[in-house]
Amino acid sequence: MIDPLAADLTEEIHAAATRSSRPLLRRLLKKPIAVAALSFLVLIVLVAIFGPMLAPHDPNAASAADVLGGISPVHPFGTDSAGRDVLSRLLYATRFSIAGAALALLVAALVGVTGGLIAGYYGRWFEGLSSWVVGLLQALPGIVVLLAARAVLGPSLWTSMAIFGVLLSPAFYRLVYSTVSAVRDELYVDAARVSGLTDGRIISRHILTVVRGPALVQASFVAGIAISIQAGLEFLGLGDLSIPTWGSMLNEGFSNIYTDPVLMLWPSLAIGLTCMSLVLLANALRDTLEQSGRTRRRRARRPVATAVPAIAHEPIVEHPGDHRFDQAEVLLSVKELAVGYGQEDGSTTTVVEDVSLTVHRGEVHGLIGESGSGKTQTAWSVLRLLPEGGRIIAGSITFEGTDLATQSEAKMRGLRGLKIAYIPQEPMSNLDASFTIGSQLVEPMRVKLKIGKAEAKRRALELLRRVGIPNPGRTFDSYPHQISGGMAQRVLIAGAVSCDPDLLIADEPTTALDVTVQADVLDLLRSLQSERNMGMVLVTHNFGVVADICDTVSVMRSGRIVETGPVRELFAGPKHPYTQSLFDAVLEETGEAVDAPSEPETADTNGVLR
Repeated sequence: MIDPLAADLTEEIHAAATRSSRPLLRRLLKKPIAVAALSFLVLIVLVAIFGPMLAPHDPNAASAADVLGGISPVHPFGTDSAGRDVLSRLLYATRFSIAGAALALLVAALVGVTGGLIAGYYGRWFEGLSSWVVGLLQALPGIVVLLAARAVLGPSLWTSMAIFGVLLSPAFYRLVYSTVSAVRDELYVDAARVSGLTDGRIISRHILTVVRGPALVQASFVAGIAISIQAGLEFLGLGDLSIPTWGSMLNEGFSNIYTDPVLMLWPSLAIGLTCMSLVLLANALRDTLEQSGRTRRRRARRPVATAVPAIAHEPIVEHPGDHRFDQAEVLLSVKELAVGYGQEDGSTTTVVEDVSLTVHRGEVHGLIGESGSGKTQTAWSVLRLLPEGGRIIAGSITFEGTDLATQSEAKMRGLRGLKIAYIPQEPMSNLDASFTIGSQLVEPMRVKLKIGKAEAKRRALELLRRVGIPNPGRTFDSYPHQISGGMAQRVLIAGAVSCDPDLLIADEPTTALDVTVQADVLDLLRSLQSERNMGMVLVTHNFGVVADICDTVSVMRSGRIVETGPVRELFAGPKHPYTQSLFDAVLEETGEAVDAPSEPETADTNGVLR
């Protein structure tokens, strides 16, 4: 079937729909063409609703004395070949023609949008099956299918339009599928998953907001197509002759074009002006969305895991444990964890192997290593949110006595956000630009803590104040683009601790911030972790961050932990050659020695103690 919306506009429309905080209607009404088109369509809808009440005559009442009568006070638009009042038939025809087109549009949207959402968000087998069905529907000749349906089911306007709606559904499916596929790996969608929101809530709040703009544009085009096809079928005499429609009036006028050509004028104007208004409205919608999205946002996606070079199975260098946590509860125990990604040839590429670590309540455990060493893959394994294709192939992840590696997705969803929270590394990309800061803080608390909206708002404002935001009320009502990167990171920290989790996973939480803001954020993290007695896993590649906040550190290389122990002991005497090379790199960069941090000492985020 026809796909009127060009595929290359999808990203611009998505950017505009997610970034603009002004209502679409307000921007649309600034365009004169849009105002004119919208005004005419509103008039048509009003006529469809109230027209039969205004009709001066019965649309099917024939009069032999008034056959092909001209315009008169009694019959303002004249009469047709059966002596029926043309104005009354036009008013009734508007209702049936618009209702038929609306039915086709509704069926097309329900089938196409629903299928596109499911296929785009979940993928897998449903994506392949739905794509095959859509291809089959597009290959079917629409008019032939409608003629066959009429022969089997009879001349029913509603049946024909419902079937035609199914044939039109691929136009919605392909648009929605491509749009959802482009955003399903966005970081703000991942953040919603980490918060423990169900797929239904994520789709309804974060995915549909991206789809609605392109879908509105597509709906305008599809409505025009539905009106045209319906009129064409009625014009050919294949519709229900007992119902007045624009197409049947057009057929009547064409039959008497040489006797009374004016009969062709009224249905032609109704069809032409309505279709033209729909096309103009669709173009105005598209232009409005494009104009707000010309400054294209660079989309941030979750990085895809890369294969790591194999290294020899050498023993892990372990330093004596930190006795401060001897009596503390073990929150997280990872034993011999291995993570792999399936390849097209059926093989599995291992990216994390034989990783073991323990996190006690109140302890901050740092994971440090170069990019690609497996730090983030290990953290995602604890959350059970590995990118597509990734899976835990060996080992166990025990959290508060439960092996997370064997838990169902439903149970993991219950833990995320409530028991295990996550702080991402790119604050602006992890906030949905379509919603205010307040709504993104309130929603997880209402879902996970089962509290009311007023109580959730009170807690959100209190959290914003606690994380050091000077004007919590103003930030609560702001959109993400209206705050700075440092404030956005504080908002994410507030959201992570909003449900009082036992374990906090912070993935490079200061990477996207400048040095001054980094130090403030680290102080805030340490303060919140201490007062709430949380366990924390901190993923970083910066020794300064480790020295500043961590109690224990594990050094990762090529998907394995090569050295682990308390921060002070490891800093005082790194034993593994790889750890020593990391310290040497810091020395070359700063020109100063890196000493073991002592209790009152802190370190700046460039790796230099101060």
